[in-house]
Amino acid sequence: MRAEAKQAGIKTGDTSGARLPCAAGAQYDRIVHAEEGGGGGEGGQLAGHSKWANIKHRKAKMDERKGKLFTKIGRELIIAARMGGGDPEANPRLKAAIQKAKEANMPNENIQRAIMRGTGEIEGAAYEELTYEGYGPGGVALLLNIATDNRNRTAAEIRYIFSRNGGNLGESGCVSWMFRPRGVITVALPAGEKREEVVLQAIEAGAEDVDDSDVEILEIYTEPGELEKVRQALAASGVEIASAEVQMVPNTTVIIDDLETAAKVLKLVDLLEDHDDVQAVYSNFDIPRDIMERIG
Repeated sequence: MRAEAKQAGIKTGDTSGARLPCAAGAQYDRIVHAEEGGGGGEGGQLAGHSKWANIKHRKAKMDERKGKLFTKIGRELIIAARMGGGDPEANPRLKAAIQKAKEANMPNENIQRAIMRGTGEIEGAAYEELTYEGYGPGGVALLLNIATDNRNRTAAEIRYIFSRNGGNLGESGCVSWMFRPRGVITVALPAGEKREEVVLQAIEAGAEDVDDSDVEILEIYTEPGELEKVRQALAASGVEIASAEVQMVPNTTVIIDDLETAAKVLKLVDLLEDHDDVQAVYSNFDIPRDIMERIG
């Protein structure tokens, strides 16, 4: 088991239109190398930092825009069905998208309609997947998953959001090397409540790592292809899973311990996540618990 220094969450390919190279230099001064144990605490754990606070902040924002959430999930269902067919048992990506839709209480009729659009049974917009990359305030890396039917429009709008909020939309590859895809299972489990039992169950099911550095949650990491197997094993044993999905996980984190900078980072992320064409935003920031509480 390894306690890893980590981010507050947040997801990216190629875009049309000119894109500036990512600025280099100063932003790297505050990077904490998780594998080298920087930042204090045992095993590289960042004492006083709360991923759960960051997760709750983002969940609250998504709850405020339930309609947009359905739109984003609908696009994922369409793309997944188009890429791998309409049978979820033969299409792991579609199965995961359906699970996510059900967790969001998306009506079954909407789910089936989106799948049929993806398989071509009914007419619908043709979405393509892209990846955008850039930097935000404080030098944080941002990686965006995009699903759009008009790449020129999307590129212009995302670039505008970055430039108006202290960020810089960069060239393909400028930050993606800082991330790697991993299955991430989040279990809301306060310290002391069957933690060791859940950790052992996860490892026996095939998990690679378990991060228990946060006092409110466990984060379980798998190879992307093993995510569903581990999720099912935990669910079958009665573990209540808050979320399970493949994410782009950062290799390092940037600690944002300045209140103003942290607020700017969260504002930029909120604006990006609010855009209809942004399916997911990944980042490498780590905001201390006391700063998150002051932001609210």
